[in-house]
Amino acid sequence: MNLWNSKAGREYMVDRIDTGDEELEAFLFSLGCYGGEPITVIAKRRGGLTVSIKDGRYHIDRDLSEAIFVK
Repeated sequence: MNLWNSKAGREYMVDRIDTGDEELEAFLFSLGCYGGEPITVIAKRRGGLTVSIKDGRYHIDRDLSEAIFVK
């Protein structure tokens, strides 16, 4: 399931990231968003999601949330 189809208030494990852009995937890796790491969906808004990764909160748009697959 991709992150866009997730529910707010739940923690998921990142399964894989499939953006097709090595630079973007490297950036996500630097934030701590990579396979096997927990990611919590704090809020779901019309344009994207607010997520918690490690000790930070981030807003990601719908396109990026659809490229992050969780289990």
